[in-house]
Amino acid sequence: MQLFTFDRAERLISRFSSTGAHATRVATGGEPGPVHLTCLTIEAGGAIGTHPAPTDQLFLVIFGRGWVSGPDHVRHPVTAGTGVHWSAGEAHTSGSDSGLTALALEGPDLSVYEPS
Repeated sequence: MQLFTFDRAERLISRFSSTGAHATRVATGGEPGPVHLTCLTIEAGGAIGTHPAPTDQLFLVIFGRGWVSGPDHVRHPVTAGTGVHWSAGEAHTSGSDSGLTALALEGPDLSVYEPS
């Protein structure tokens, strides 16, 4: 067993005109392709600017509330327990008026389980 923290706000996200957003790398894996798990924090009034998803991406809100948009630039509200799937290459952005924390899982061919 290994205990660790992932609330380190390791890196300020400044690309894509982003503001008030930090990323902490949590884990990575290799098979069948590289998979990365990152903890994202977006401060009140912050946003991660519009950019293409480098690979399939799941954005899983674990705390707070905010909004996300895809290629149509329509903002959709998200709260803790909401997940978003963006396909590789899909333009997207996210932000928050009050602050949020999300886990981003990135890797090839991610599939979302349907509720049972």
